[in-house]
Amino acid sequence: MSIRKICLCGNSVIMGTLNSRLRQQVDYEVISLKTSPASTEISAVRPDVIFFDLDSPSPRAAFDLLETRPEVTLVGVSPDANVVRVWSGKQLKEISTKDLIRVINESSTV
Repeated sequence: MSIRKICLCGNSVIMGTLNSRLRQQVDYEVISLKTSPASTEISAVRPDVIFFDLDSPSPRAAFDLLETRPEVTLVGVSPDANVVRVWSGKQLKEISTKDLIRVINESSTV
C-alpha cells in the first residue's frame, strides 16, 4: 500500500484528536493546515483525503479542488452530532477512528 496524504483543515479539538490518532498510522502522511486554507495551499499538498470540522466554515478551497481532482475524498466531521460526512454521497454515524481509517483506505488512489 502506498502512503496516503491526509490534509486536516482547522484547529478545533476534533482536528487535533484526528491529527494525533492518524499520525499513529504508518501508511499516512498527515498535514495540518489553518482553518480556511487557500486553494494553492491545499493543492500544493496534493492530498488523497481532506478532513474538516462541519461546525466551522467549510473550506471552500477543498470543494474547489474537487473540480480538478475528483478522486480526492472530502470528510466533514461533527463532534457534537457524532456524524461524519464523506463527499461521495455517504454519511456515516457513530463511527470510531478505526472506521475513519477504513474510509481513508477505501478512497481511490492517485
